[in-house]
Amino acid sequence: MQDSLKQWWDRPHRDILSGLVVAFAMIPEAIAFSGIAGVDPRVGLFGAFLLSVTLAVVGGRTAMITSATGSTALLMTGLVQQGNGLGEGMGLQYLLAAGLLTGVLQIAWGYLRLAHQMRFVPQPVMAGFVNALAILIFLAQLPQLGLDVFHPEKVVVAAAQLPAVWGLMALTLAIIYLLPRLTTAVPSALVAIMISTGLSIQLGLEVPTVASLGTLPEGLPQLGLPQVAFNLETLGLILPTALAISLVGLMETFLTQDILDDITDSSSHKNAEARGQGIGNIVSSLFGGMAGCALVGQSVMNVGYGGRTRLSTLTSGVALLAMILLASQWVNQIPMATLVGVMIMIAINTANWGSISGIRRIPKSDTAVMLLTVVVTVLTHNLAVGLLAGVALAGLLFSRKVAKVIAVDSALVAPDHRVYTVRGQLFFVSSIYFRQGFELHEHPARVTIDMADAHIWDQSGVTALDQVIRRLKLGGSAVEVLHLNRESTDLFARIGVAEEAGGRGGALAAGH
Repeated sequence: MQDSLKQWWDRPHRDILSGLVVAFAMIPEAIAFSGIAGVDPRVGLFGAFLLSVTLAVVGGRTAMITSATGSTALLMTGLVQQGNGLGEGMGLQYLLAAGLLTGVLQIAWGYLRLAHQMRFVPQPVMAGFVNALAILIFLAQLPQLGLDVFHPEKVVVAAAQLPAVWGLMALTLAIIYLLPRLTTAVPSALVAIMISTGLSIQLGLEVPTVASLGTLPEGLPQLGLPQVAFNLETLGLILPTALAISLVGLMETFLTQDILDDITDSSSHKNAEARGQGIGNIVSSLFGGMAGCALVGQSVMNVGYGGRTRLSTLTSGVALLAMILLASQWVNQIPMATLVGVMIMIAINTANWGSISGIRRIPKSDTAVMLLTVVVTVLTHNLAVGLLAGVALAGLLFSRKVAKVIAVDSALVAPDHRVYTVRGQLFFVSSIYFRQGFELHEHPARVTIDMADAHIWDQSGVTALDQVIRRLKLGGSAVEVLHLNRESTDLFARIGVAEEAGGRGGALAAGH
């Protein structure tokens, strides 16, 4: 009971203050992420509010901020466009349905202990993941800057508006990066938004604003199911997006957890967090909000301002909704160019610059994995596909490295007796090097294969040893395998090769 209370009420004044500061920083991002996904700002704002409040209660990591994010928003764009092609407003409905399915999948991943499997994702893949995310967030801003030469139909800025748009963006970035040199009492992004918005209003600049994206919420979110047909056709449409969001969202969440654990010198429950993320996404989707995941920047900001308990997360969500409902007229006038500046800052902060600056020191194989992850992700605009490609290449390169950890030494101990001593691990990638260690065209009367320092791991290893035995016996040699450990002998027995080989003269002899 005391531990539960401490998770909520340890230092309330600091938690409330940090939650308020984070809420200010969440508003522009939630709106910008809504634009990336192609839905009204209220969808991202409702998602930010609902996810923060829900995860404050059921999350596995205190003081972590969960909201609509760039990584999940990027995965929604295709589904929203496809849904809108099926009917006006259907993009949002399919998006909400995908959010429900995302939540169900994440709850399942939590009970299946997916967090334990995430430990096997190599660091180069993680670096490629965040670098690709940074690139995609940046590319998503190009239409607002009139620069999307690959998709000119997406450009939403008139030529006459470009000087003002670029000026506001430059002003926003200048304030964001220069203000912290003077003071860190308030978030520089918030100051940049206030100054650039005020300047735009005073000068009467005709530039796209938040109101251009759609209407902000005027009341509390309403409970309701997505207006889609719950059938196999709908499932086939939303499953790829839901699966991608569930995996990519959890990866970013687990990464954020690790960062906060290091900063606070504490530990958290990743599988419990996975289940909490699932519940949060279900709640958000039922009330008309976007699915999301943990926010790295805002979570670090929250902890940096003193947030340590669930109260800080709850405060950020409640304060965000309160500000939106009370200051919607002002929020509607925020120039999109200002939000573009904020998103570019997020992209810059998201990138793993160490993986780029240290590229000469990093092994070439790791660099290849990182670059493949980035290239595949950017080309497909799918973080999940890029992740899988990176993991596959990392596995392949690792297999090539460990394939040569097996060695076969040969010694002629008598004119008619050759002994092969095998050391290392025998499995599918090392089997070819294992076979190359034997003189299969030489057939002394007696051949001994000493496996005391070797271990067989899979069917390929069993087959490789059996093929060597067969070839030597076909040449007339009497073959004996010595000191095969119990696990390897059992593997032979299960597959059925040991009995067959043993029937041709008792070739296998278990050792220690």
